[in-house]
Amino acid sequence: MDPEDLEDLEPKKIVDARGSACPGPLLEAKKGIGAVSVGDVLEIRSSDKGTLADIPIWAKKVGHEFLGNVSADEGYDRLFVKRGK
Repeated sequence: MDPEDLEDLEPKKIVDARGSACPGPLLEAKKGIGAVSVGDVLEIRSSDKGTLADIPIWAKKVGHEFLGNVSADEGYDRLFVKRGK
């Protein structure tokens, strides 16, 4: 998805893992995905740059769709995952 499309996306749940070091954001994402229905979107907010690599790999491995990420002006990233199963 284009960053503009992601900006307008309304996730069903937001996991705020800012300030948490690896593997914290990934663990929070794993917990958070269970709170959304299949087809819904989870947003993960993280200030740990390793999350940019970890989340897409995890999503693909477990059958979810990584939609992309947007960098916020406040120094963190917003990553979007669509629950696949």
